[in-house]
Amino acid sequence: MHEIASVSPLVAFAYLVSGILFILALRGLSSPATSRRGNRLGMAGMAIAVGTTLYTHDVVSLPEIIGAIIVGGGIGFLIARRIEMTAMPQLVAAFHSLVGLAAVLVGAAAFLNPGAFGVLDSDGLDILKNSRIEMGLGVAIGAITFSGSVIAFLKLNGNMSGKPIMLPGRHLINLGTLAAILVLVSLYHLNTPALFWTIIGLSFAIGFLLIIPIGGADMPVVVSMLNSYSGWAAAAMGFTLGNTAMIITGALVGSSGAILSYIMCKAMNRSFISVIAGGFGAETGPSGGGAAAIDRPYKRGSAEDAAFLMKQADSVIIVPGYGMAVSQAQHALREMGDLLKKEGVSVKYAIHPVAGRMPGHMNVLLAEANVPYDEVFELEDINSEFGQADVAFVIGANDVTNPAAKTDKTSPIYGMPILDVANAKSVLFVKRSMGGAGYAGVDNEVFYMDNTMMLLADAKKMVEEIVKGLAH
Repeated sequence: MHEIASVSPLVAFAYLVSGILFILALRGLSSPATSRRGNRLGMAGMAIAVGTTLYTHDVVSLPEIIGAIIVGGGIGFLIARRIEMTAMPQLVAAFHSLVGLAAVLVGAAAFLNPGAFGVLDSDGLDILKNSRIEMGLGVAIGAITFSGSVIAFLKLNGNMSGKPIMLPGRHLINLGTLAAILVLVSLYHLNTPALFWTIIGLSFAIGFLLIIPIGGADMPVVVSMLNSYSGWAAAAMGFTLGNTAMIITGALVGSSGAILSYIMCKAMNRSFISVIAGGFGAETGPSGGGAAAIDRPYKRGSAEDAAFLMKQADSVIIVPGYGMAVSQAQHALREMGDLLKKEGVSVKYAIHPVAGRMPGHMNVLLAEANVPYDEVFELEDINSEFGQADVAFVIGANDVTNPAAKTDKTSPIYGMPILDVANAKSVLFVKRSMGGAGYAGVDNEVFYMDNTMMLLADAKKMVEEIVKGLAH
């Protein structure tokens, strides 16, 4: 399906317009305030790209293609309508796996039947030979994206333990496998079928090997990294098929995902190279479990206590975490914030870059609840304000507020910047029970501090009870 109408300036212009729309979409998605507009622009760009591709190519059965688009679009629409926000990270991982699998299937189809893809010239010669390296890279990255995303999905969905699974000599195995893939890709110009299928098989394997050793606390970076991989796979296949739209789209997704991965690594004080190598942040030490800390003394409070304390405060900083997402407490939390503001209390929301299970997870949840954007602050913008805050209200966040990241070199989260909630005059910590220790499995010293009051209950029910207390 090689691009045959590239000589037409109208086709080039259409692809240029779609590329501009994709860039504007990324720009819009950089802020919750413009994210909906960004989504619409991206949808419009994709519609133009797909429509132009169909119009400028010889299609064997247009009804079949339209039918497939309707079926696939319908499934996507139903999933988007029904999916809970708590399941959004694993949904993103699942979608990434499909992008990777699509790259592999397109590459395999072009390899088996190049004529059907228009990569034979008028004399029947294989012009695909000029882009076999790109094809090899495309199927390799696609296979890695697919298998890696499957593991990420299983971990995020709870079908597989979020704890790192360590293989003996894993770094040597990973480096050896990656080196073998690169060598085989460089030799793929020989067009040997055995090379092609070996590249795919090794790439599927390395995807599993790279993600299995990564612990749950680092999963937001993994989701971002896999997003980047899916883009580069699409771009490589675009070069193979000579499709400008695929090259532009893939390059934008790949580069933006890589930049986001770098930002996430910086936020977690991780090495970007170690992310790519796999197993970063997976070394657990003696502080990795929190079960023994259950018997330590702590101060327990009620919803009435929390409501009274916050009503008397001048400033409250709310720190949302994955526990808020699980209980779907964001709407009740916004109502609580509104009531506090009516009492003259300053309310702000503090977001850690890796709170939740994917980049921006908490921002999305708060936007869903119509929390004003000007009340939401990132870690670097609000961390210095905890020392002047009367109350830090932590709802379902553990690892991103855990001082062990600063003090315990054996901790799996050591070196990760945290929200300094402990500096507030009072800390209200909403947690289901004292038995859990966060996704990284590390107990939190803040639970046992003198200025901390533990509110042990389902997050949504606790916040609803606090709302009732504030309303009286």
